[in-house]
Amino acid sequence: MKEPFKTIRAEVTGNICRVRIDRPEKNNAINAQLITELASIVALCKDEVRDIPITILVLEGSPDIFCVGGDFDEMNDKIKKGALESPDPNPLYNLWLDFMYSSFITISVVRGRVNAGGLGFVAASDIVLADSSASFSLSELLFGLFPACVLPFLSNRIGKQKSHYMTLMTRVFTAEEALNMGLVDVLGDSTEVLLRAHLNRLQRISKKSICQYKKYCSEIFDQPIRDKQIAISANQLLFKDPINLKNISRYIEESKFPWEK
Repeated sequence: MKEPFKTIRAEVTGNICRVRIDRPEKNNAINAQLITELASIVALCKDEVRDIPITILVLEGSPDIFCVGGDFDEMNDKIKKGALESPDPNPLYNLWLDFMYSSFITISVVRGRVNAGGLGFVAASDIVLADSSASFSLSELLFGLFPACVLPFLSNRIGKQKSHYMTLMTRVFTAEEALNMGLVDVLGDSTEVLLRAHLNRLQRISKKSICQYKKYCSEIFDQPIRDKQIAISANQLLFKDPINLKNISRYIEESKFPWEK
């Protein structure tokens, strides 16, 4: 890869693009630059005139953390400077739509912690592979928020009631629980072994076949498309609420939840 990425590491081998979120100092949190850099990878994967078109995009994090969601540290800095505008959720939501519907197969390889917005990448992926270290949570309600943009993708994957339960409980769900609810497709001792086995099969599928199949999926599994504007509007309102912003700042600065004195 020629581009000097700062938040990811990416490598293309044949028709496979493998990307690792690389913000260890921020627990692989999502910020604007990460979204922009992942969007450039997606554009590369959508390119159908390449000598060898990319048909598979693999996304992974570090061994201990896949992605903890939005970058609260960065958000708190802006809050303190009075410079925080309601963040635009469209670029991230569109990225997840591309994961789900564009002309390549997406595989999330999960080790370690996944929280909040990080779950959006997992839920939007075609295939999710994990080992026993993986854990999954939606912590937003603890801060007065809720996962508005994640839910259309999550409920599409695991169903409305299971998504509802995960949201309300705010607790950590184990890899085994995630497998049982359909959030994880395959659980094994080694994600690398699982990935190799899947790539051996998936790389045989042509770009044209994937494109036609994904187009069909966008018509019959269209909840994230239909719900986009509702999700975006709800997300923007949540991050305009001064109480919610105060809760975020207090947690970052004092490590205290809203109910703690």
